Amino acid sequence: MNLVQLLQKIEVIQFQGESALDIKQIEFDSRKVGPGALFVAVKGTQTDGHQYIDKAIERGAVAILVENWPNEISQEMTYIQVSNSAKALGQLADAFYGQPSRELKLVGITGTNGKTSCATLLYELFTQLGYKVGLLSTVENKIAHQRIAATHTTPDPVNLQALLREMVMAGCDYAFMEVSSHAIDQERIAGLHFTGGVFTNISHDHLDYHKTFKAYIEAKKKFFDNLPKTAFALSNSDDKRGEVMLQNCPARKYTFSLRSLADFKAKMIENSLTGLHLKLDDQEIFSRLIGEFNAYNLLAVYGVAVLLEQDKWEILTALSSLSAPEGRFEYVIDAQKGRYGIVDYAHTPDALEKVLQTIWNLRHPDSKIITVVGCGGDRDKLKRPIMAKISCDNSHWVILTSDNPRTESAEAILEDMNQGIPPDAIHKVMRISDRREAIKVATNLAGAGDIVLVAGKGHEKYQEIKGIRYPFDDKAELKVAFG
Repeated sequence: MNLVQLLQKIEVIQFQGESALDIKQIEFDSRKVGPGALFVAVKGTQTDGHQYIDKAIERGAVAILVENWPNEISQEMTYIQVSNSAKALGQLADAFYGQPSRELKLVGITGTNGKTSCATLLYELFTQLGYKVGLLSTVENKIAHQRIAATHTTPDPVNLQALLREMVMAGCDYAFMEVSSHAIDQERIAGLHFTGGVFTNISHDHLDYHKTFKAYIEAKKKFFDNLPKTAFALSNSDDKRGEVMLQNCPARKYTFSLRSLADFKAKMIENSLTGLHLKLDDQEIFSRLIGEFNAYNLLAVYGVAVLLEQDKWEILTALSSLSAPEGRFEYVIDAQKGRYGIVDYAHTPDALEKVLQTIWNLRHPDSKIITVVGCGGDRDKLKRPIMAKISCDNSHWVILTSDNPRTESAEAILEDMNQGIPPDAIHKVMRISDRREAIKVATNLAGAGDIVLVAGKGHEKYQEIKGIRYPFDDKAELKVAFG
């Protein structure tokens, strides 16, 4: 694409060089630059792309977009200066790939918990309704029925736009994507045109990145503030920040709730280990999904489908057949000894508490809950003692173990978690840093009717230790431990 065309919607501060250039590639990673590329120097969390301008030029870049004008410039090179190169990268990628989000009905889901479930359930629902659908999620990306491994909750702007273009070329009508707070803050969604946005809930998470809860909330709110007037914004009014998300939002505003008046309302008639019985929009439905948190997810999915003008009866019929995404309250049953295992991605205090309270409310009064839980390294340390306390408050036995320690010591993480153990709960807590051994011990503690919760990793098939990802699957390990 011609450079002039690419820059049409970019606010340029300073420009030097040839403008009549054919750009063959948009790139922000100097290692991936090829001949004819426009290199965008982005100030990242780990490194500053401005340090790699010379390398990009060596590899064949014909134009450089910057925030900071270089001290040394080549007279043969074109330079473009903008105020925010991360935002410009998204806008450039959008233009380069022909604005694919305008050829789809794209809905973004944000919140602390429920993003993956809602996005995946919407993908499954609209597929059942007969559409070709795209999915961008923590677990996987999908282009119609083609599965593509996911590396981030929200891909970088270039890969994101490329995936959306592939969805358009595959004939997709809709796309549903998770929108993380990191992606909002880092402008990874700049240039996207959303048909709708959904807010699930917000609780303590990612403070290692955002530093304060206020900044975390503001990052989520920015997504809704930037929705177009033509879009819809659907918010959980039972969350005390649900109304905040809709303040100053230019889109059409809607709410969903289990507890108060809302545009989309549901009531739990029964919640059991076999599923949910809901009264939704005055109609009764049965779902194989379990727990109040899934009632919220189903309600949000229903609201989105209605706002996308689907037939209510067809939606309700399809909802009954949907199953939970991988690693979200997944069951493993030991039929021989009558024991139960649950694998869940719960890695925040709020998610862990909701999962444990669901298990507590659904279990037989004589059944014991054994929780295996850890916390990730190089992430928010403040939640570690909170996660341990929640586990103690809602379990009969707790085994603190490693999650993804990354570059930290697993024992140091467990020591942080240990600070949250109430004095009267010390007797029921064990520390076993080896996750495989922790799962084995938990299953040995479980008798007939007891429930083992393995929390924190869910769908992940690895454990990251000192920069190396080792194969590890909680569900597979649980099955082996049950024998």
